Amino acid sequence: MMNVSQTMETEEDLLTRLHIKFYHPQQNCKGLYGLLPLGNRSRHSADDPLRLGRDAQACTFSLVDAKVSRKQLALFAYRTPHSQDMLFTIQNLSQRGRLSVNSSSLDYLERMDLPDKALIRFGEYEMLIIRESGEAKGSFEVEFEVLAVPPSRETCMCVTSTTAVMDTGSCTMQSFQPEHTALGPLETDETLIFNL
Repeated sequence: MMNVSQTMETEEDLLTRLHIKFYHPQQNCKGLYGLLPLGNRSRHSADDPLRLGRDAQACTFSLVDAKVSRKQLALFAYRTPHSQDMLFTIQNLSQRGRLSVNSSSLDYLERMDLPDKALIRFGEYEMLIIRESGEAKGSFEVEFEVLAVPPSRETCMCVTSTTAVMDTGSCTMQSFQPEHTALGPLETDETLIFNL
């Protein structure tokens, strides 16, 4: 159902766009992103929070992963009185785990402003969110993409990583491990050596 602000905006209006890029070390083996509209832009009302989690009923977008919280996180659009830009805050909705935004950690229900480029981490997921400014006030666009390599490598934000993960594109080694077994580093990434 369209609200009044959406009907006033035309197709020519330049919408603020969130590029959300995902990475998970097991993404080639599991259908984690089967419910996401990959490669398609979707338009959302700015007055509705965008929720991501496992529960397709309670969330705007969902991941097919039992390790993801039913409601993992929410993005809220807002504007300030002295700027035309649509900005966003992120809130951790998971009671089971922390959410990392760049170098900051958010506990349950904590919220912070998102910079124009933010690396979000929860569980084994890495999400790179890039905001492109637009002029429309009542809605914004979201576009999902899957990355072949962790965005932390590209953004040089691997300092907070505690475990190196072998990136082979295959899942045979970890798929036979019991759920409760902690699997240590399988190989050392040269970019992490300076942390030792």
